[in-house]
Amino acid sequence: MLPALAWFAHIARHRSFTKAATEMEVTRAALSQHLKGLEQHLKVRLLNRTTRDMSLTEEGQRLLDVLQPALTAIERAVGELGEVHTEPSGLIRMNSSRVAARLLLEPHMAEFLARYPRLRLELVMDDGFSNIVAEGLDAGIRLGESLDEHMVAVPVTPPLEMAIVGSPAYFERHGVPETPADLMKHNCLAYRFTSSGTIDRWSFTSPDAEARTVVFEPQGNAVFNDDDSMLRGALQGVGLVQHIDLCVSRYLDEGSLIRVLAPWCRPFPGFFLYVPSRAQMPAKTRTLMDFLVEKRVGLAQSSEFRSAAKNRYQRGKKA
Repeated sequence: MLPALAWFAHIARHRSFTKAATEMEVTRAALSQHLKGLEQHLKVRLLNRTTRDMSLTEEGQRLLDVLQPALTAIERAVGELGEVHTEPSGLIRMNSSRVAARLLLEPHMAEFLARYPRLRLELVMDDGFSNIVAEGLDAGIRLGESLDEHMVAVPVTPPLEMAIVGSPAYFERHGVPETPADLMKHNCLAYRFTSSGTIDRWSFTSPDAEARTVVFEPQGNAVFNDDDSMLRGALQGVGLVQHIDLCVSRYLDEGSLIRVLAPWCRPFPGFFLYVPSRAQMPAKTRTLMDFLVEKRVGLAQSSEFRSAAKNRYQRGKKA
């Protein structure tokens, strides 16, 4: 019955069996037969037709008024599906931590949306790991260490390091820690994850051949759930903080922050874009992935990243 309804709508729109048959690439006789079967099924006449003229009956007009919006929506949806392999369009809903959004998305958002004007982006900020399939999201960005090994993911930054930093004024007052054990004597500012409510612990690896792992939970006089606020605390000399080296490279270069314990901080997989599946990936998702991989190459060549790599050792040793 559904095909017959669609064929009726085409006939009614053209007011011609011949034009409708040409558009649908069927014979005029086939159209006439389907319309006759529909009228018999509904027990009502839909069209008044003679050898020269055609018009809708009152019942036919009511049926067309209901059908036309639905068929238009279906045609639009089918057309958009057909565009999956052409120009990317539609809404991309993605999950990201606030740090990743500030580092990887916000600096390039204007360029991305200008390059692909038919795309829209919705960012869902969440520091916890998100089940993008269950939550109806298209993609997410997370640190590689937090991803399941079976997750479909691509790196969108080079490897990174966590950096322990503080202001020159703070170190003048309290001295410089030489090992993680020395941190017990320092005011270490904490970061609390909004998703789990847990404190972010600082993990270190000894620089000797044993490569021992040392885990430290900061016990300072302030706790934050926003990394920008936490950094401002460090810049004001309140205490020491842990942050991604790339996020603090500017402050290290200008001397407003100094890095310590650099030999104890090993590189780890950086941020990854993860998606539900590679199979039949929508053009919009593929476009986002390709764009962020493109920016990954640029990030590795940027002065900020080269500065971060340099500061990993030089600034730490000087401190």
